[in-house]
Parts: sequence; structure tokens; C-alpha cells
Amino acid sequence: MILSQRKLEEQTREKSLSVVTSSAITGFFGGAFWGTLGFLANVFHFTDIHPNVILEPWSLGDWKTGWIGTTLSIFFLGLFGIVAAYIYYFTLKKFENFWVGIFYGLALFLFVFFILNPLFPSLNPITELTKNTIITTLCLFVLFGVFIGYSISYDYHEMLREKGQAMEGKGEE
Repeated sequence: MILSQRKLEEQTREKSLSVVTSSAITGFFGGAFWGTLGFLANVFHFTDIHPNVILEPWSLGDWKTGWIGTTLSIFFLGLFGIVAAYIYYFTLKKFENFWVGIFYGLALFLFVFFILNPLFPSLNPITELTKNTIITTLCLFVLFGVFIGYSISYDYHEMLREKGQAMEGKGEE
């Protein structure tokens, strides 16, 4: 009895670690994927915002406007995606509703464009952006929020279901 309880605790710890790890992977992939789509939206003139804007506060030189800067920007968007995923994981993971992800993406959009805006010199205030830029960027943020939210909530609730099934199996012994 004690041995099976220890095994269950070990499996629960491993699974909770894997949910945290999968949140980081989801965040990195989400940030890089939606950052790449943002780059493509810029290339096709749907938005005036280039992903390289993220490098402005920290780097000097013309290299940041070329392909190296774009690649590094997308990588950094992936890292910031991990931070966003962990914030979601530690605050909103219990909600099994895609609306929470939509509002999370909207909150991230507002945070970037109203709070962090002064950090990025080439990022115009939202009142000076074109409608296409605002709509496209808002949609990218919302889709990122839904992707992060739905993925993390699903993993979390799957872990709870497995834990519940393991507890039921333990009671039958």
C-alpha cells in the first residue's frame, strides 16, 4: 500500500513537472510561430511593425535590420512567449474556456502598446498606427493568447484527469 502511494506521488511530481515544461515549450513555440506570422504580415504590408522592434532597446548597429536581426528577434519573441506562458500557467490554468485566452491576448496587446511602448522608439503610439496595423497586431496577440491558454489549460486538466484515474485505481486495490 505504501509502495503504491509513493509510486503515485512520484508519477504526480513527474507529470506536474512535465506540465510546467510543456508550458515553456508551448510558450516558446507560440512566441516564435506568431512572431514569424507577424514578420510575414509585415512583409505583405498588413502591419507596419517589424519583429526587429524588440531589439531596439538592447542592440546597436545595422545588423538588427537584416536577416540575423529578424531571426534573433523571432528567437527573443519565443523567450518572451515562455514568460507569457508561465504567467498564464500560474494565474489562469484552471479555466477551460477559450474566452480567457482571448482576453489574455488582449491584455498582452494592451500591455505592450500602452505600458511597454516607450521602450521601443520606432513603435508609434497606438493613436498613430494604421487600422491595418492595429487590427493585424491585435489579431496576432489574441491568437497567441488563445494558443497559450488553450494548450496550457488542456495540459493542466489532462494531468488532473490522469491523477484522478490513478487515485481511483489506488482505491480499488
